[in-house]
Amino acid sequence: MKFGMVIDLQKCVGCGACNLGCKAENNTPEGINWSHHKTETVGKFPKVSYHYTPTLCNHCDNAACVNVCPKQAMYKADNGLTLHDPDKCIGCMKCVRACPYGVIGYNKQVPHRHWQDDQPLAAGLSSGHELLQKTGAKSSPHENPERADSYPLARRRRTAEKCTGCDHRQAVGLQPACVENCPSGARMIGDLSDPNSEINRLIKLHNAKVLQPEAGTKPNVYYIRSFSLLNQS
Repeated sequence: MKFGMVIDLQKCVGCGACNLGCKAENNTPEGINWSHHKTETVGKFPKVSYHYTPTLCNHCDNAACVNVCPKQAMYKADNGLTLHDPDKCIGCMKCVRACPYGVIGYNKQVPHRHWQDDQPLAAGLSSGHELLQKTGAKSSPHENPERADSYPLARRRRTAEKCTGCDHRQAVGLQPACVENCPSGARMIGDLSDPNSEINRLIKLHNAKVLQPEAGTKPNVYYIRSFSLLNQS
């Protein structure tokens, strides 16, 4: 098994459900988004086009983050996912700087610290600390305990973090949160090592592209067709 993902830009409606689903699933702190997007407007009126590109860790074969990590905290799993061991991470940020896609975050402060604040936003409202007590959570009231099956539920200060392909979900036969929450079915994962897999069929059929091929990292997230507000190819 070799993890791969295909994102069909023609099916993508730019709703951001992938980003919200990822954040809820993986308990990422404010300012860090494992699933994100970039937008671009090109051309001059009246010939103007709008580009919306979902982004995430590309789980590259030749991952720059893995190559520069001095402690092997970033590593390649047997199934092709690029994963991170926070117990080995020394917070040097070499991986953050090396990633050409800008998809690795860094916890400069204690994550979810604002939920520890005892001061309510307004009179009659519960404070962050009270919400934690009522929900029994440790870092934020909406945390997903299943995230802790393979990775710390709340990553500590001065550590890197990034998309894991929802390895904890894949381990039990589930789709990554970004795939499951996409209302238009724009995302698909599969086995790149299987020449007969559906994602390999789509990659060949649509002459799929990857982001920044010139970086030489050999990404395993592929993009097919094109995004359009009118849903036209």
